[in-house]
Amino acid sequence: MKGKKMGKEILNRTRIAAVRFTAGEYALLERRFKATACRQMSQYLRNCLLHKPITVKHRDASLDEFMLEFIRVRKELAALGNNFNQTVRKLHTLRQIPEFRHWILSTEAQRERLLLTVSDIQKMTSEMTSKWLQS
Repeated sequence: MKGKKMGKEILNRTRIAAVRFTAGEYALLERRFKATACRQMSQYLRNCLLHKPITVKHRDASLDEFMLEFIRVRKELAALGNNFNQTVRKLHTLRQIPEFRHWILSTEAQRERLLLTVSDIQKMTSEMTSKWLQS
């Protein structure tokens, strides 16, 4: 039987095909179903049996770890950049004052930290790219 609901054609499913599973088979089936975007087990089973596409949810734990570390490094990099900019502004106003050398040393230390952080970002990006290309 066919009906209409808000412009969509509705198919009434009237046929039942019963299949029995062992506890292990059903547990495996449930795990596979839960990893998909299907809302109901019957939808998942129909898609499997009728060779229709099934959208599988995939979560990459290594990518999650990378993103957390990348966010931390990005925040540190932003803080270093902010401090560096403040120091440079201060240096411009203190050109004639004897403590100018102290600011140069401070700026150089911050520059080194900044370069190390950028190097870490490049290394992590390279490692993750290698992992993704191997998958």
